[in-house]
Amino acid sequence: MALTYTTLVQAIKDYTDNTETTFVSQIDQFIANAEDRILYEVQLPDFRTNSTGNITKDIEFLQMPTDWIAPFSISIVLSNQYYFLLQKDVNFLQEAYPITTEKGRPLYYAIYDTDNFLLRPVPDIAYTAEIHYFYRPTGLSGSTATTWISTYAADALLYASLIEAYVFMKGDQELMLYYNTRYGESISRLKNLGEGRMRKDVYEDGQLRIPVT
Repeated sequence: MALTYTTLVQAIKDYTDNTETTFVSQIDQFIANAEDRILYEVQLPDFRTNSTGNITKDIEFLQMPTDWIAPFSISIVLSNQYYFLLQKDVNFLQEAYPITTEKGRPLYYAIYDTDNFLLRPVPDIAYTAEIHYFYRPTGLSGSTATTWISTYAADALLYASLIEAYVFMKGDQELMLYYNTRYGESISRLKNLGEGRMRKDVYEDGQLRIPVT
């Protein structure tokens, strides 16, 4: 069953039997931590997006989108044709192209810091880049009643939130073990969906097979 922000907050209170003021004030943080846990453990197409970036002539950096977490691909769109850049590390680019006056259409990119990609060669003209990346979606909150996770991964979100709540409460270890087990089962099902069925074409790949245990 799908969860809304209101029903999840109430469920956390009910499961923990805790309505103490300090605890309640931390519930939004429990939910945010739970969403991050799911976001980093499962690759789902719903956590991918595209953004257009502007590559500036003579500037070796391309700014990352503000909600960027990790790259899938970067391409340059030129005359209605896509040219995909290869990802390398910064050391490789600086060794391969030590002279920044050597310019041309960028062939490589590297993650330079928390805000920028490094491009090589240095752009000889302005280009339009298409950035396909893993992003941080808007989280569940009082102003965002539902999200993809709360709708389609409600069990994982509930048990991840309860784990965070019990860590805060220093709760019963047996219950903590139970919630971790239930969370693990929920994540397995979600991985089966996002990293199995959503990435396979039955016609070409055949049916997804799950080992018998």
